Amino acid sequence: MSKHHTLAGLTAAILMAATAGAQAAPTEITLWHAMSNTLGDWVADLTKEFNEKNPQCHLTSTYKGTYDQTMSTGISAQRAHRGPNILQVFEVGTATMMNSGGAIVPVGDLMSKAGYKFDPQAYIPAVYGYYSLSDGRMVSFPFNSSTTVMYINKDLFAKAGLPTDDDKLPKTWDEIKSAAAAMKKAGVACPMTTSWIGWTQMESFALWHNHEYASENNGFAGTKARLKVTDPLFVRHMEDLEAMNKEGLFVYKGRGNLADAAFYAGECGITMGSSGARSNISRNAKFAWSERPLPYYGDVKDAPQNTAIGGASLWAMSGKNDKENACVADFFNFLSDPKVQAANHKRTGYLPVTKAAYELVKGEGYYEQNPGADVPVKQMMKSTDKSRGIRLGFMPNIRTIVDEELEKVWSGQTSAKKALEKIKERGDVQLERFERVTQKK
Repeated sequence: MSKHHTLAGLTAAILMAATAGAQAAPTEITLWHAMSNTLGDWVADLTKEFNEKNPQCHLTSTYKGTYDQTMSTGISAQRAHRGPNILQVFEVGTATMMNSGGAIVPVGDLMSKAGYKFDPQAYIPAVYGYYSLSDGRMVSFPFNSSTTVMYINKDLFAKAGLPTDDDKLPKTWDEIKSAAAAMKKAGVACPMTTSWIGWTQMESFALWHNHEYASENNGFAGTKARLKVTDPLFVRHMEDLEAMNKEGLFVYKGRGNLADAAFYAGECGITMGSSGARSNISRNAKFAWSERPLPYYGDVKDAPQNTAIGGASLWAMSGKNDKENACVADFFNFLSDPKVQAANHKRTGYLPVTKAAYELVKGEGYYEQNPGADVPVKQMMKSTDKSRGIRLGFMPNIRTIVDEELEKVWSGQTSAKKALEKIKERGDVQLERFERVTQKK
């Protein structure tokens, strides 16, 4: 063989090897998220597992700060054509993302193009309903979904001479008030508190009673929605809480989830907050406790219905090539696996978003071993047009307004009725602004 032929063969071999290497290189995709600490470890483990099971793709997940920071950073990067493939956005940012002027690709479309069959009936109704379009297509992928529940300190109930069996714990607001009064009489300084007061006591409260929080089916029917928080049902509830606050039966502990710590410490007998707090309660509480459904007014027709979704979903960002989009679809398909869903649910306390995952966990006896862990799932198994969820523009701003105005009630500066009127006035300004912004796009 001549030197020329030897060099030619060597060159061909090198080119073939390079081509094979290029073909073997996985498609790179990115996820920007807001999960820190133990939840950040969870996302890292999911990323590793996906990459191992899908060698044709390589996912890099990056923490970008709080929910607000992650969303604003992601939107800014998308405008500069440097956005991630997948962006995690909290539920109150859903309306903003849906009206983002083509910045996202609906998950239903993405999955269909990649060859995956999408069955909406496979998802827990209230979860699917919140993250879907009017034509039934899912717009984003529910990732870390939570809802509102009630937690009971059984030791403080026992101290007040109250029943502690789960089936005898309070179910209605009348029973809550009676239990709180008994604990106050027994010397409990904080009979009842709540985290995320706008979410638990107004948004989820409305859905739980099958009542609109805002017009236009809570924003699902369009951007002309306006708040309905001055309706008699809201006035009744806030005036009840106002009276309980004055009597020392309800103690406000601050915004967000600040009240969680007071419950962990054994200070409060009742709290209401996220189902995602279960793992922290299990880790920190040194007393007997129970996770129960939210209370309701027994004389309100159709109550209880279903509670409000919380947490966040994953959005496929537009402007990516077909290979990247196919890998994003592969990742969502991986997350849809009932075994992955079940493991996520047990590890984090977030909802299993598919019925198959719920049945798998149930069949393993997990709920028998962990009483109350199925409460949030059961609360989300049905929905109506009024209880499907709340999807309003500038929702984070509205929640801040709710906090600001209700804090004036707890400090005695104003009445519940006047606070609700102010919430509607200021909140509607935000909704009108959102309507104008979306009309320009």
